[in-house]
Amino acid sequence: MVKNQDKSLGYAALSVLIWSTVATAFKLALRELDPVQLIFIASGVSALFILFWLLVTGQFRQLSQTTGRELLRSMAVGLLNPFGYYLILFKAYSLLPAQLAQPLNMIWPVTLAFLSIPLLKQKITWRQFLALGVCLLGIVLLSSQGSISGFRNTSLTGVILALGSSLLWALFWIFNIKDQRPEAVKLFLNFFFGFLYLLMIMPLFSEFRFPAGISLWAALYTGLFEVGITYLLWMKAMQLSDNNAVTGSLIYAAPFLSLLLISSVLGEKIHPTTIAGLVLIVSGIVYQQIKRR
Repeated sequence: MVKNQDKSLGYAALSVLIWSTVATAFKLALRELDPVQLIFIASGVSALFILFWLLVTGQFRQLSQTTGRELLRSMAVGLLNPFGYYLILFKAYSLLPAQLAQPLNMIWPVTLAFLSIPLLKQKITWRQFLALGVCLLGIVLLSSQGSISGFRNTSLTGVILALGSSLLWALFWIFNIKDQRPEAVKLFLNFFFGFLYLLMIMPLFSEFRFPAGISLWAALYTGLFEVGITYLLWMKAMQLSDNNAVTGSLIYAAPFLSLLLISSVLGEKIHPTTIAGLVLIVSGIVYQQIKRR
């Protein structure tokens, strides 16, 4: 039992280390690629990797067992993620510093709690309202970028898009909960249909021209690690865990580790308000998830 928990924490820690790199990868990719090109490449790579995983693990046959209704569900969910979610998220990253865009996208667990009221018929509690207030205070601190004058340099559109992406992710999570198919099967079909949608809009909003260089490598890295490899590692961690609350809590280390890379690789000056705002957002999320004793 203990051995499994140790393995679980190992897989989770590796996932967190990889996820802490993706904000930097996003910004590197967006130096030469537009958001549509980035998600087009990333979703295609993710779909191919997950298809390879299904073949290796013998789950490929389960694709042929997918019903017409399940295909329609995957087509709809693929509009949410990867199509809508990553388009909005990458646009936000193109408008904001990475140290601001990444934490803003983190508030989806709080968004999920409020969406669960109409969609999952759950009741709202004072704990959720308090958590939302703490997160909003964190957002204000983040948006200040170090001083009151920093608000003038913050793209309001970028902030709205980053927060909006958390809404789409929360919706995706709710629909994912209701879908009882194996995770890898669902994920492949979501990204397959998302890739088809992107294929259709590429000639309208972008172009099939991908300059060779670090941006292209960063896009390939995003597709392989943002969803593909890391998602499977995280699933393995959850399967082996004896205490998902303990294992899952490691994810909150990712944004703090990410700041180190954002500073060293991208050269962004990390403001004290960034750290304070991030602490408030993580505190609000964790507080909202603590069960009443």
